[in-house]
Amino acid sequence: MVTPFLPALRPLLAPMGFRSQNTARSLRQTTLAQIEQTLAPALPGDLLQKPDRGPHSRQRVFDLSRTFWGWVWQVLQANTSCREVVRQLQALLALHQQGSVAENTSAYCQARRKLPLALLQTAFRASAHSAEKAAPTTTLLQGRTLKIVDASSARLPDTQANRLAFPPSENQFGHRGFPILKILALFSLASGALLAQITGSLQVAEQRLLLGLKDYFQAGDVLVGDRAYGQFALIYWLRSLKVDLLARLNARSRRVDFRKAIKRLGTQDGLFVWAKPKVPSKLLTAEQWDQVPQTLTVRILHVRIHRPGFRTRELTLVTTLLDAQQYPAEEVLAAYGKRWRLEMGLDDLKTTLRMEMLHCQSPGLVHKELLVYLTTHNLIRWLITQAARTSKGNLERLSFKGALDAFRQWMMAWVQLRGNGRKDKRKRLWQELLQTLAADLIPHRPERQEPRAVKKRTKYPYLNQNRHTYVERGSRNERRRIQRAKNTCA
Repeated sequence: MVTPFLPALRPLLAPMGFRSQNTARSLRQTTLAQIEQTLAPALPGDLLQKPDRGPHSRQRVFDLSRTFWGWVWQVLQANTSCREVVRQLQALLALHQQGSVAENTSAYCQARRKLPLALLQTAFRASAHSAEKAAPTTTLLQGRTLKIVDASSARLPDTQANRLAFPPSENQFGHRGFPILKILALFSLASGALLAQITGSLQVAEQRLLLGLKDYFQAGDVLVGDRAYGQFALIYWLRSLKVDLLARLNARSRRVDFRKAIKRLGTQDGLFVWAKPKVPSKLLTAEQWDQVPQTLTVRILHVRIHRPGFRTRELTLVTTLLDAQQYPAEEVLAAYGKRWRLEMGLDDLKTTLRMEMLHCQSPGLVHKELLVYLTTHNLIRWLITQAARTSKGNLERLSFKGALDAFRQWMMAWVQLRGNGRKDKRKRLWQELLQTLAADLIPHRPERQEPRAVKKRTKYPYLNQNRHTYVERGSRNERRRIQRAKNTCA
């Protein structure tokens, strides 16, 4: 904003206080612990350039690049508040004596709201591509690309807009729960990056969401999923895309008798002919269902897992990898065992990066916030793949949490570089960071038991109704006193 005739009004008229080219230049040199300079190579170079017109086209402290990286910084700091981003910029401006920024978060929140959804989608896809490009190759299943699919969820703020778009679960028995965002994630086994995502409400089945990820499959891919994906209709749909399936068989829907196999490939390993179900699948239209063949040939493997101290567990898998010579049973079982990596990837998102509860108040901003989370996750995965590639180490044993902690500390040292030779010092620091990540290996824990349970419990009851109608239960001693008084009166 330019006010040549009324210079005294400039700080009042500008929504974010003092601005100048010197301010923008000094902030660009010390933006949010230098994450922009270190993580930007994973994204297209022209992605965050200032547009000629529209949002973020004017010279502001929170321009397009700084708003994007500020949001990424929030996620890297375990989902910190918008206030902390503003306070950091205030501290930087005070350090360089370049004026001030408004104390409230209104300007930064408005800048986040104006971030184009298409730009965030492009950043997400580019981060996944960079992580995939740096990932080491695998020889499992003839070196084919393994993609793992599963659904997860995230709680949203209890606003009217979020409740209408993502209604809570219907089994709450009238209690007021949070709106729930369902997320179907498509992970890469090679890099651990999240390749694609699609969202919906709890009323939409994850199998139907999978149909929306059609453009993210390539001929020759192998999709690994749980028992929700071993269906006749999904097998036909994937085969039409020239994609193979490896999933756990739902024993309730299909009974397996190896005496009826059309070809025995080994012990508890054979080819079966599945007949087309009489009831049309809800995943396909009537025209698509008419094109489904009457039979499909699948391969079914049954294995008993014996582990000391645990009960014998049976596992039945269905796959369209029919050739036992190219795809031995041991490799098929090993590939399905890698599916747990997706669970750990979701844990990195929801626990380490604190994505379990999103903060935006409207569905439009919820989608943007989700994309920023997924992009940040992929950027850390890109960092991990670089460390594994530099040291030729085992990518699966590199810690996501360890990489995140090390990146934070190295960026604090990065900012303090001064004087001549700063560029060479940064290269040396970056190489030492990669070497540190490669040396910090997770202990080898084969077949480690990972129960889906929490030990810590909350001492407060759940707020399952509106705040203005909730009645405090009181302390235990207070309830005992009231009960003794009632007994005395009786």
